[in-house]
Amino acid sequence: MAVQISPSILSADFARLADEAKAVEDAADWLHVDVMDNHFVPNLTVGLPVVEALLKHTALPIDCHLMIEDPDRHAPAYAEAGAGSVTIHAEAAKAPVRTLRAIRAAGARSGLGINPGTAIEPYEDLLDEVDMVLLMTVEPGFGGQKFLDLVLRKIRRARAMITARQGREEREIWLQVDGGVSDETIERCAEAGADVFVAGSAVYGAQDPSRAARDLRAQAERATTRAGWRLSCRRGPSRARARRSPLARLAAPSAGCQARRGRTR
Repeated sequence: MAVQISPSILSADFARLADEAKAVEDAADWLHVDVMDNHFVPNLTVGLPVVEALLKHTALPIDCHLMIEDPDRHAPAYAEAGAGSVTIHAEAAKAPVRTLRAIRAAGARSGLGINPGTAIEPYEDLLDEVDMVLLMTVEPGFGGQKFLDLVLRKIRRARAMITARQGREEREIWLQVDGGVSDETIERCAEAGADVFVAGSAVYGAQDPSRAARDLRAQAERATTRAGWRLSCRRGPSRARARRSPLARLAAPSAGCQARRGRTR
């Protein structure tokens, strides 16, 4: 199971988004875009036009996280625009199965977001419809918040659910954490079972965002090894291909990997 880093532009300079995206291209796997509508969360950020513009100026695939009131209506458009992954929130979606399937049909990976106070167990049956589960490790709405340790137990439960499901299927489901991920918290998240890490302030608040992303990856990889996850793969298709090709976007960057649960030696 390959560690993936998804820097969040919520902490970037909005007046220089193309440059900020380019600053992490050599170190990141995704570019995380938080779409907020000031209804589902108390903040207003960017929307579809900004995502469409970013796609023209970055080789990284776009990881869209929709914190909006009506994802059933708006989510497919982000996939159709070329986003590599589109995540909707369980708390906001009224027709999650239909919407998740529409995201996939448009060529993107489908994700389901879960807030800190929402249990994951009621959504276990939706794992068949998703390529990624996103667990919020802060209350959604603003960057720079303190990591909520109470979510670590949920990460472990989610990992157990995903592992059990993957034991019956070939398909790989990723487990993403978002909020307060830094050099002080990423190892705990990795040890609990996360494999995709959204980092905003920890990357764009650093003097060298590229180096910060690489350092976070190294920490997560070490922690994953300590937790017993044995990585036996190389990183997958190029990020540029993942952005351009619908089939490549649906394939995990760790395609061909064999993640095994075991003891490190």
